[in-house]
Amino acid sequence: MEVKTENVQEQINQINQKLDLVLHYVNEQRLKSEMIEDLVSDVSIISKDAFTSAVEELDTHGIELNVEDIKLLVFKLIRNVNNFSQAMDMFESITDLLKDVGPIINEAGIDFTYKLHEFEQKGYFEFFKQMADLFDNAVVAYQKTDFDQDKKYSIWKIIREMNSPEIKRTLGFMITFLKNISKESITNK
Repeated sequence: MEVKTENVQEQINQINQKLDLVLHYVNEQRLKSEMIEDLVSDVSIISKDAFTSAVEELDTHGIELNVEDIKLLVFKLIRNVNNFSQAMDMFESITDLLKDVGPIINEAGIDFTYKLHEFEQKGYFEFFKQMADLFDNAVVAYQKTDFDQDKKYSIWKIIREMNSPEIKRTLGFMITFLKNISKESITNK
């Protein structure tokens, strides 16, 4: 009988342990349930305040919302989730490309700046400025020329005109310019 009593006592102890576990689990569930109820209550208060604030702001700005329009917008957003995803993928690809290309563009900009400095040192910009001034003068001279007037020059008049300071200066410039070009082309060969 004593063996049976020990066996019964052991079973009672096991049942008590299991009952303690069940009570512990029930207590945890009750706490979780209370926490969820508190969370739902807080979210409800916050969402109610947010909704009230949103309605007041919309009313202040004179905006009326049509529920059907909002529903259609939500459906369009849901229907186009794949398109938005593709657009975001494209945006990420462009961002990655810009990260990769950025240093190359930076290096090209630096090289371009050095090349501009080299051109400036060689006098290209000053040359082009003077050529533009010369071209402007040619255009002004062309506009001042009266083509309707029939001017005839004799050989003697041409020779006298070539003796004028303006023509001498122009011919001297052209001859000096051509000589310098010839010297440079011989030097560079």
